[in-house]
Amino acid sequence: MSRRLRPARSVLTVAALLALNGAALAMVPPQAVAQAASGAAAAPPAAAASAPAGAKPVDPAAPKPFADVSRDATRTDGFLPFWRKEEKVWLEISPEQLNKPFLLTANIAQSVGERGLYASQMGPDWMVEWRRIGNLVQLVALNNEFRPGADTASRESVRQAFSESLIGSAAVASAPHPERKSFLIDASFLLADLVGYSTRLEAAFRLPYGLDRGNSSFDQLRADASLTSLSAKLHFSTPRLPAPPMTPPPVPMPPPPTTTPDPRSLFVTVVYSMAKLPEQPMAARLADPRLGHFTEDFTDFSGDFKPNQRVHYITRWRLEKKDPNAALSEPVKPITYWLDRNIPERYRGAVTAGILEWNKAFEKIGYKDAVVVKQQPDDADFDTMDAEHASIRWFVGSDVGFAIGPSKHDPRSGEILDADIGMSDVFGRGARRLIVEDLGGSSANSAARASVLSAREAAERCDYEHESAAEMSFAMDLLESRGDIAPDSPEADAFVQAVIKDTIMHEVGHTLGLKHNFKASTTISQAQLKDKAWTEAHGVSGSVMDYNAYNLPLRGETAAAPNNSTLGPYDYWAIEYAYKTIPAEQEAAELGRIAGRSTEPALAYADDADAEGGPIGGLDPLANRFDLGDDPLAYYKKRLTLSRELWERVQARTPHAGDDPLRARRSLASGFRQLRNLPEMTAKYVGGMETVRDLPGTTGRPAYKPVAPARQREALKFLADGVFSVDSFQFRPEFLASLSPDYTEWERDKPVPIPAIVLALQSQALDRLMAASTAQRVLDLPAYLSPAERKGTLTLDEVYGTLQSAVWSELKSGKEIDSMRRNLQREHLKRVVTVLTRGGAGLPADAVSLVRWQAVKLQTELRTAANKPTLSVDSRAHLAESLSSLNEALKATMNRS
Repeated sequence: MSRRLRPARSVLTVAALLALNGAALAMVPPQAVAQAASGAAAAPPAAAASAPAGAKPVDPAAPKPFADVSRDATRTDGFLPFWRKEEKVWLEISPEQLNKPFLLTANIAQSVGERGLYASQMGPDWMVEWRRIGNLVQLVALNNEFRPGADTASRESVRQAFSESLIGSAAVASAPHPERKSFLIDASFLLADLVGYSTRLEAAFRLPYGLDRGNSSFDQLRADASLTSLSAKLHFSTPRLPAPPMTPPPVPMPPPPTTTPDPRSLFVTVVYSMAKLPEQPMAARLADPRLGHFTEDFTDFSGDFKPNQRVHYITRWRLEKKDPNAALSEPVKPITYWLDRNIPERYRGAVTAGILEWNKAFEKIGYKDAVVVKQQPDDADFDTMDAEHASIRWFVGSDVGFAIGPSKHDPRSGEILDADIGMSDVFGRGARRLIVEDLGGSSANSAARASVLSAREAAERCDYEHESAAEMSFAMDLLESRGDIAPDSPEADAFVQAVIKDTIMHEVGHTLGLKHNFKASTTISQAQLKDKAWTEAHGVSGSVMDYNAYNLPLRGETAAAPNNSTLGPYDYWAIEYAYKTIPAEQEAAELGRIAGRSTEPALAYADDADAEGGPIGGLDPLANRFDLGDDPLAYYKKRLTLSRELWERVQARTPHAGDDPLRARRSLASGFRQLRNLPEMTAKYVGGMETVRDLPGTTGRPAYKPVAPARQREALKFLADGVFSVDSFQFRPEFLASLSPDYTEWERDKPVPIPAIVLALQSQALDRLMAASTAQRVLDLPAYLSPAERKGTLTLDEVYGTLQSAVWSELKSGKEIDSMRRNLQREHLKRVVTVLTRGGAGLPADAVSLVRWQAVKLQTELRTAANKPTLSVDSRAHLAESLSSLNEALKATMNRS
């Protein structure tokens, strides 16, 4: 009965309302009137009090009104406006910004300061867009590696084949703004490890560092019409440090961080920049392999008939003349470099000079003041690590010694949008210790640093500053020992300033889009290098993009300019190709004409891949880092002579009260650093092939030209007489005994292990000469020669025989075998035994046969020499052990697995 009465009461209630005046009636929702007429039930009183009768109930999960979320927060307008209230930050996204690409960059402004984890480093970048799915907003990185054609089928097939990536996401935090229709999202999704730094920390220290979101926060925030920048201070931590192992592990573990007060906790500051992409992409320019530019690479699926679907756009800044008809015009927008306020004032002049030197190349193609320099004020409110300021920044670290010149570009066209040159402070006199003191430890440190680099970062990484500082240390040590320059003198300071200018020219070249050129040094003759006037006017190399060694005279020679002070012919050529204004209809022909100048001797070019060393490294002996002149082999001989002169002078120097106790140790190390790659680069001549980068049908020159047999034999002889000889590394016992450590340090150096250092150098040559790649090339060389040219060709048997005779020369001479020579012989025998018992990884069958052939000869010689009573017990024991090892290896069954 009660159910039948409730509708009646509802009708009576509505009927009473109908008796009210018109004003009251107007307040009644039409739905209520219709409801009354139909006899439908009215909403209960509680619901009527909270919402108009018949309205949809409030969704508790719906975003709050915009004004409620932003109450008491401060808004900053810009490309992507943001709101800040104490530690909370919201981004304001308008509907027009959804599904529209922009550039997201993440740069490292603060870091750990060791093992490859340094400040002032560019991080990753993505072309991204906002996507809204209900009340969730995703930040999606678009896939530019694979690009479709304009037709629907092509777009769909590529979309289905290759995935995009999710960078981050956040819930919609507010209802749309009543006027702008924009909405808010919580920016705290950026307080995450978007750059993958925890992996880099684990790679560096082998500890499981994780992001501590609760103790991470936003620092500086900035926005303008084209950019929004948020600086995030991220806290990484590990709950505990593992106890040291009871016994040393087979592979040494890196220690925990040594630069933080507590190794369990560290902060990393990431500067995120969200930058507007150009509305109209710049016209792309295709790369040409005859000269070197960084590129934006992708696979083009726009057609089925292309022989090669890979496309390479060069990266370059957008330059347009203010006056297109003028022969020389200022650009509409110059390339502007900001000097960060952290650059020491005493070096800013040299840095500026290095940057502005590039204007000479732009003037050649019609641009006046294409490059400008600005100084960041001390009270500036922006960070030069954002995506709006191309910059030069200084950084320091406990084990640091490199510079890097990366850039960010628009993937649609290759237009460079930002660049940040990071330069470590290795040029101060006090910093020299970081570069040269560890005598053999630098390679391990370099490997550790390299292990935390991504493939892209490794490609952009530039060690020119590190090596230039080492070259500078050697040069100053040698010149000081000769009395040509005094420490801390104006001459010494001028020397340092010149090195900084040279290094900045190199790094700025990278940020203009230029790759390394490791053949440029060979375009200068040995006679020109000795000419003071010529080198002061033209420099010591054909390009500042090479790793150029110092032009130091031998004892008694007249000194010329030690390093580059200006651009080389290659630099002008590369800038012309990238930046010359060319009408679209003429571009292909004109670029072909420019690149076609590659046959000019002054424009020789080779990149990093051509110069890579190691047992399976480069094959062209003219493509190297840190050689000088048109005869690299002659330079290597000179380098060894200069190192020996320095050692001779250091040993003759009388110590004085107040001297730095590490001075002599550093000079000794400096001489060895000059030889760090000499054995490997010399051995590159054996089986070497000179290369050129001509395109098919352009010149008729062969792409590969075997190194002349006489030059290959000359390189073998230099290794035998210079690198394998004990005479090259003789030091007075009293000198070695005087090399004390710094006793004020807890971790201090031990006695200098000269035999181990020398063996490390010699092992480079052994590895290269006995590598499978060298053997294959020596065996293959006759195929590249006509029958007449094959006469006198260096054979693999001659290579192995010459090497064996040089290493084991005492077997024929009957001389006492020095301990360092015994070390060398053991290393050679170790490699021979490996080939005899395991075949050698990838070693050609003919090479294995020839190693055995030479081993049998060595066996006979060892038998004869082992019983000579004139030798010391040490030598006879060494020979007996060597003979026993060789006998066993020759009788063993080869393991061919």
